[in-house]
Amino acid sequence: MDLEDVARLRRARDTMDRFYAQPLDVPALAKAALMSPGHFSRSFRAAYGETPYSYLMTRRIERAKALLRRGDLSVTEVCFEVGCTSLGSFSSRFTELVGESPSAYRARSHGARGFVPACVEKVVTRPGGRRGKAVSSGEAPGGASP
Repeated sequence: MDLEDVARLRRARDTMDRFYAQPLDVPALAKAALMSPGHFSRSFRAAYGETPYSYLMTRRIERAKALLRRGDLSVTEVCFEVGCTSLGSFSSRFTELVGESPSAYRARSHGARGFVPACVEKVVTRPGGRRGKAVSSGEAPGGASP
């Protein structure tokens, strides 16, 4: 992969990070990256270790977790707020990545655990965690206590 392709993939990833709540699909992202959809998907996976769809859903679930912790929106409202159009698909993917349903996550206490820098919080609460396992918001990567 040449540097030009890497720059295009980074722009597509940045687009997903910024506009995760918008309807984004592989053909549109590929067009923006000046690649065919197939080449874009293969290149993205090679560069980032996951498909564009998986990356986008991880961003959406990260944002959904923050909205659910706030507690002022229903699961359905959160689903649509983060750009998902199917509550069933959102709930299934959330459960797969986080290890519990959005409703259970929302109902669980997320009380203050003391000050945690945002960069640490993002790593610790990222859906999928290390080695593809869900990392709950009360655990540090590797099983150590915060």
